[in-house]
Amino acid sequence: MSTFLINHFDLFGLRQVWLYLQNKEYTQLQFATPGFYKYVRHPLYVGWLLAFWSTPTMTVTHLVFASIATAYILIAIQFEERDLIDIHGKAYADYRRQVPMLLPFTHRRQREV
Repeated sequence: MSTFLINHFDLFGLRQVWLYLQNKEYTQLQFATPGFYKYVRHPLYVGWLLAFWSTPTMTVTHLVFASIATAYILIAIQFEERDLIDIHGKAYADYRRQVPMLLPFTHRRQREV
């Protein structure tokens, strides 16, 4: 669901292909924070982490998989956020200061001065 909130087709490259086939120039989407994005910056990753760690039986193999996948996601977030700041500038930097990365309601919102 959260992919459709931010444009599912752009996220998976389908919009870029469609525009290319129509000989149209790609334009960046405007920065927005719909739905889940008001509570955490990366709701897609939260869903993946829940899926990796939610298991009725935690085997050693599953523990290793979940640990490596979690580490990968935490590293990927750093690269993604750097790119988002490059693309959206101050809007994303402000959003990053106000909204927690993965755990909702754990980040104090800055008071406006």
